[in-house]
Order: sequence, then C-alpha cells, then structure tokens
Amino acid sequence: MTTQLRIGTRGSPLALAQAHETRDRLSAAHPHLAAPGAIEIVVIKTTGDQILDRTLAEAGGKGLFTKELEDALLGDRVDLAVHSMKDVPTWLPDGLEISTLLPREDPRDAFFSRSGKGLDELEPGSVVGTAGLRRQAQVLERRPDLKVVPLRGNVQTRLKKLDAGEVDATLLALAGLRRLGLTDRITAILEPETMLPAVAQGAIGIEIRSADERTRALLAPLHCAETAARVTAERALLAALDGSCRTPIAALARLEGDTLVFETKVLSADGRQVFTAHRTGKAADAAALGADAGAEIKAQLPPDFFTP
Repeated sequence: MTTQLRIGTRGSPLALAQAHETRDRLSAAHPHLAAPGAIEIVVIKTTGDQILDRTLAEAGGKGLFTKELEDALLGDRVDLAVHSMKDVPTWLPDGLEISTLLPREDPRDAFFSRSGKGLDELEPGSVVGTAGLRRQAQVLERRPDLKVVPLRGNVQTRLKKLDAGEVDATLLALAGLRRLGLTDRITAILEPETMLPAVAQGAIGIEIRSADERTRALLAPLHCAETAARVTAERALLAALDGSCRTPIAALARLEGDTLVFETKVLSADGRQVFTAHRTGKAADAAALGADAGAEIKAQLPPDFFTP
C-alpha cells in the first residue's frame, strides 16, 4: 500500500513513543490509515539532538528541537510533525501552525536520587543535574545549599549518568517517563507547589502546513479541547514575556469545570529573585488570562532581567 501520511519526528525513544501514539490515534480514527504502510514515520535528526555538551540556553534555545522538523514540513517531506509542546518556540514560521493537541499527560516533574532521599532531604552540597534553567532555579530557590550542574541527553542517558554517580539527583518530566514505562525508578513526584512545570509540559502538539486542509481534517478527531485551553493560557504567558528556555519561566493551567486556574512563576537563574502571578477565569478566555498574568509579571521585572 502506498504511504498516505508522513509523520516527522525526532529519533529519541520518547519522541518515537509520541510519534507512535499519534500514528495509533490516527489509525483508530481512520480505518483506512490502519493498513500496513499507510502511515510512515520519518525520523529527522535535529540540532538539539546533536548538541550534548552544553545546555539548550547556551546553545540557542528551544528551536533547536523543531527547526529541522519544520524545514521538512515546509519542504513537503513530511505531512505533520510531532513535538513535545514544551520544546516548541513561542512563535512559529510563516505557513505553519499547531493544529492539534493530544490529551495532556501529567505535567509534574519526577525526582530521582541515588540515596533515595527527596529534594528536601538531600545532604547539603549534593549535586543535582538538570538540563533546564527552570528546574535549576526552582531547586536553588528551595535548596540554595545544593549544587546544580548541566545534565543533557535523553531520559535513558540521564538516568545512566545518575547511576554512574555523575550527579546525586536529577529531575525529569513525569509525562515522558510514563510514555516510556520508566516510572518504577522515581524517588518522588514533585507537586506544583514544589516544582512548577514548564509551559505545556506533558502536552504533545502536532504541527502542519496551514494550507494543508487534508491533514488538518485527518487530525481533527485527535484534538483535545481541554489540553488546548490549558496550553493556550501557558503559551500566551510566554508570548507576553517574550520567554524562551534562556529564562526560568514556569506555569500551569488547570481546568475546574469551565473555570481555568492559572499559576506562573518567573525566577532568576540562581533562584533568588521570584515573581509570581495567579489568574482564575473562563476557559474560553485562556489566552487573555495567560497574557494578563504575563503583563503583571513583566511590569515587576528589572529592565535587564531577560538579558542572557
């Protein structure tokens, strides 16, 4: 059978798991796509996958995980690209859009330590490895007596580095661990009060060419309106702050019926400066709520706060 749909993805185990979930949902929604060969998964190596010797902030930001996938979309080499939404830049290239959001996984962070101790119980001076400024800043906000060092690589690589004693502890997104079946090793799940998640953490977004109505129609049954409202609020915050992974920004929107409850926190890299905002409103006003919270925080920030 000839290929009817081409899914672009990074090649990490987690990225492939997300691409397979997308394929399986498409096949379930459209029986003609369930035939062998109807959907092709196209693995594309991104710049972010190749840079492992420094943090994403140092290497240039979130677009490192999406640019090559977007180039493939614009060049008609794939029909859709599957992303972890937390890796997607605030603004997309002309002609592309996120048309579909799958049901969001648990957005919380998971904590791992070799000693089996939680974040609050680690010995002073313990070394915590993490790839992101958001986690670094919140760890240091809570435990300024700890040392935080960069730790890059996919989930399995980071856990191997932990086992090898390169660090005493690390943090990973619970959503990815669940998708990979690796939750049995978790020391503790960190509640948002302890570690507020990254914007859109746990959400899978599907990017398409804006003019591709055929692919848009095929993906329509997969779209989750609840996830869309939550992610819309969180990404509106990023847009208001002009935020990237060079800035420790955390946010979480949740729905209680038709009410959206939104929390955000922006920190300095050392965790010493912390700015927060809270909003509650209608889910239909998600974008406005996120943008308004962003405006409140931006008004409090020192002029050079976002300067690398």
